[in-house]
Amino acid sequence: MSQESETQAELILAAEDCAPDLFDDLHKFSTRNDQRVLLTLVAHGPVLLRGGRGTGKSAFMIAASRQLDPFKPDATAVGIYMSLRNAPLLKSTGEAYERILCDIIIRHVQGSLGERADGFDPSPDVSSVQYALAKLASSLGKRIVLFFDDAAHLGREASLEEFFDIYRTLSSSTVSCKAAIYPGVTRFGTRFDVYNDATVIDLLRSEELPGFGETFLEVMTVRYPDAFGEGVFRPGLTKQAVASFLAQSVLGNMRGFVFACNALKAICADGTIGITELGQSLLHLASNYYWPLLEEIKPKLGKYEPMVDVARQIAEPVFEDCGQKPKNPRDIIIHREVDERLAKPLQILEYAGFISKREASRAMKSGGRGARYALNLCTLHEHTPGARLTKELFDRWTLPTREEAVQYNKASKLAAVTLPTLPESADLAIFNEPIEKLKKSPAYPYGLTEQKIQILTNAGIHTVGDLAEADDKTLDELPKIGSAMVSRIRNILGQAIWM
Repeated sequence: MSQESETQAELILAAEDCAPDLFDDLHKFSTRNDQRVLLTLVAHGPVLLRGGRGTGKSAFMIAASRQLDPFKPDATAVGIYMSLRNAPLLKSTGEAYERILCDIIIRHVQGSLGERADGFDPSPDVSSVQYALAKLASSLGKRIVLFFDDAAHLGREASLEEFFDIYRTLSSSTVSCKAAIYPGVTRFGTRFDVYNDATVIDLLRSEELPGFGETFLEVMTVRYPDAFGEGVFRPGLTKQAVASFLAQSVLGNMRGFVFACNALKAICADGTIGITELGQSLLHLASNYYWPLLEEIKPKLGKYEPMVDVARQIAEPVFEDCGQKPKNPRDIIIHREVDERLAKPLQILEYAGFISKREASRAMKSGGRGARYALNLCTLHEHTPGARLTKELFDRWTLPTREEAVQYNKASKLAAVTLPTLPESADLAIFNEPIEKLKKSPAYPYGLTEQKIQILTNAGIHTVGDLAEADDKTLDELPKIGSAMVSRIRNILGQAIWM
């Protein structure tokens, strides 16, 4: 792997921000389940790829598109990948939304196919785009696959009815639509039946499923070829065991796993890796990644912003309860009525990686049924006595059998959590944040330098919203900001607004 690849391996960016020539170096899809997901994404028919933040939805969609023309000219289908990280699209509804989305589709088809798309220039409305796509597919003699990434946003208040109407309209025998969505937060509208109008794939990586450890061992090997050789692990630990444990600690979240590897590498820069260093890595993620992430998410949630405080009110006692139990169980069950009432703050905790829903319905000792959630081990370890990872605790958490889950029934402390009254609507506060919010930091590893921030400020761009509304031509004309920097700015904006 080149030095540039190793540098990108340690910088946490969405897969769509990865340079195309480095993508294959940093992303591997070797397990049977990974190959099944890719095959479904390139096959006929509409597909919804559902997964939380950092689970790898973008990586799968990009990888699927790279199996098709124009990356592979002899493929029987053309793949057009497009990210819907578009601020005007996020703020729009109705005809304005349709026009912006259709314009995005037109530009990406033209950009991907170049001269082969000559004559593809429909007006930006769904009927014209539908007809033009069918005509283009006929002229190419190939099916067209449209990959819509970032179709949903956790803070978008309006239904995505417009998107899914367009999605369903465009889907045909010659045009296959695929979209990435979040679990539990996407409102489909009344005319879209999610299970009849599309195939839904849940992108869940769990230690309870086969091949879990092998997937993350491969990721660790390709991203960190020098840092985690077998010789650095103390007796009783193997690279396989460490990779699997770190992956389990972050609930199988790929982005969280890379953060965990970065933390472990920094802690062990001049030494070897043992149980103590693993424990320190978990504590580092709990205090420097998970809890701060709730505050990072807060200004991106619109009218749901007050729910972040409720999410914290849920997380703190839950992790305290489980951490102080004699055998430190890593699962909770929440009675279905409580689970339904607290749906939004629980979705925020799941999105931020604190919990992961593993079962929708499990019998409870007190009667009734509830949803089972797994807890991330980083925050759980923070609440164990002494916050010290021992070999006994390591072994207990890595056993295939699980301790009995802590249960929260209708009379539990979670049932007493109150929800705030939400406003009818609210703008995303992130748009009003000062441009300094995008300064290079652990949250934004590819963030803006002081010099670039000053250049933007001098040009009258003072807030994140100002920057989102500035077009590429305006930015490109600023001193010391060329096309490459414009692309980087767009990537930073995408991370800031879309998590």
